[in-house]
Amino acid sequence: MSDALTHPRSDDLELLNPGDPAFEAARPRYSGVGDPAVIARPATDAQIVAALALARERGLPISVRSGGHGARAFPNPGGLVIDMAAFDDIELLDDGTVRIGTAATWGEVAEALAPHGLVITSGDTRDVGVGGLTLGGGMGWLVRAVGLTIDNLEAVELVTLDGRSIRASATVEPELFWALRGGGGNFGIVTRFAIRPTRLAAIVGGTIRLDPSDLAAALTAWRDAMRQAPDELSATFLSLPAMGPGVPPSAQIIVCYAGDDEAAGRAAIAPLLELPGVLGDDIARRPYLDLVNPAMTPPPVRMVGGHGLVDLDDDLIADYVAAVAGFEAPTVASIRYLGGAFGRVPAGATAFAVRDKEAMIFRLVMLPADAPDELAAAAAAPWERVRTRISATYGNFVEAADPALLPLLYPPATLERLRAVKREFDPENLLTRNHNIV
Repeated sequence: MSDALTHPRSDDLELLNPGDPAFEAARPRYSGVGDPAVIARPATDAQIVAALALARERGLPISVRSGGHGARAFPNPGGLVIDMAAFDDIELLDDGTVRIGTAATWGEVAEALAPHGLVITSGDTRDVGVGGLTLGGGMGWLVRAVGLTIDNLEAVELVTLDGRSIRASATVEPELFWALRGGGGNFGIVTRFAIRPTRLAAIVGGTIRLDPSDLAAALTAWRDAMRQAPDELSATFLSLPAMGPGVPPSAQIIVCYAGDDEAAGRAAIAPLLELPGVLGDDIARRPYLDLVNPAMTPPPVRMVGGHGLVDLDDDLIADYVAAVAGFEAPTVASIRYLGGAFGRVPAGATAFAVRDKEAMIFRLVMLPADAPDELAAAAAAPWERVRTRISATYGNFVEAADPALLPLLYPPATLERLRAVKREFDPENLLTRNHNIV
């Protein structure tokens, strides 16, 4: 494949306007309905160029949709949505990389690679789109074994804002390639990724069920065990609210040992089975695909969230547990343990520069859709002690295009470097519906 891609010009661009049945079908997202002025559905690079020209002509803000899983991120009322649904191909290339369209989902990728004994660390659920997750970093089940998705990325194909089709890599447009690995959708319309997969016939893992009555003791012991765990072992704590009649609240640790040697995997996991409050487990040798489950679609709710990258000292664990239990409403909480391959990538190697934190924590309270601001503030209050400890966060979990959040996403040197790339590739700042780097 050449580094410069060209296509014949074609303005035969499908446009969906309000009132069209196809427009109404395309509006829904993972947990909400968008309200754009028009949805463009390009099938070629030339049609992407035509969509960009339309946005300029009409003065419409642009947002790009790949898998559409983002919970409420970056709404684009009155704008132009470039729906990349046609770019969903998955191809195993002769050089061993996998060429993946931005609109493919990670469930589709896992299914396509499974017969070849290959995996790519990816989103936790089947419905997560390849494009959004990868551009934000890509934190998945193999984060300690092979790092982020971007740590296995070898090239990115995209259409630039001036209409060129290029392929950025470590040797061609290397500064753009650096920025695309964690800098989000600020620099062009990405069409495809070339990712180096990991050969992994099976994993050893599953779920360890916990008694939710003493999470502080369980999480402290879990942290201590993970500090000694081999890189092959990734683990995420997950607490879920009641899911309807007969489905009570639950707490669990989801584990993934990146190796098909069941004895070695069970030996690595064994300390986690001795944690306080373990109720049982379903640990087994299984396909990686078994971990990539369908996403739970939430009802229409007002979400009050908090998350960040932290070190898990005892005080933070205590504050976190208090925050999770500190408000009477359905709450989802998780802690993903990091380190391993994730932590060995130099801070300046990618635009995802914060590599020295021990874990990613998350808390999401689900309120009625019409909940007043006072109730939302009350739901957020128990998180305040944790929030003051957070100095960095993960962009794929941030649902607001707030410039004040940029220092949490990028250290100062990283942000200045990203701004230089933005000036080169989007000097007009057409791509604003994102974590906008101005």
